[in-house]
Amino acid sequence: VMLLLFIGGGSFFFIGIESYFKIFDFSSIQYIPQGILMLFYGTLALTFGSYLLLTLVWDVGSGYNQILKEEQIIYIVRKNFPGKNSFYFFSYPFKIIKQIKLLKKDGLNPRTNILLVLKDKREIPLYPPQFLLKPTEMEKKAINLSNLLKVPVE
Repeated sequence: VMLLLFIGGGSFFFIGIESYFKIFDFSSIQYIPQGILMLFYGTLALTFGSYLLLTLVWDVGSGYNQILKEEQIIYIVRKNFPGKNSFYFFSYPFKIIKQIKLLKKDGLNPRTNILLVLKDKREIPLYPPQFLLKPTEMEKKAINLSNLLKVPVE
């Protein structure tokens, strides 16, 4: 997807610039209104492609889960874009966890995840979206976690 955005966006951007400066004069596109639109869509595609590239390079969303049995707390740490808040730190005491929920969606964009369901009905994913767990592996991890937290699995 990212490569298509760069190629398509670069082409649109180039055609938009070319329609203004008439460098090669191989397009019959007038600058107003087609050239401006091509320039706008090319800029949008290049910007979105750059965003996707930087998300992959900086590994946004990766992190780890830490379960401290003695302190009865789960820590979830996720990486964010570089800057002031480059990491997200979440902590949840065992007593506010209501249950463990398994998420499995098939189709064009399949997803599997283990969710912590809190007493206030929030659902906290334990794995980043790019992880695709096998059903048996997901069940084993959920059962182990539910035994540790002493909560049911849905």
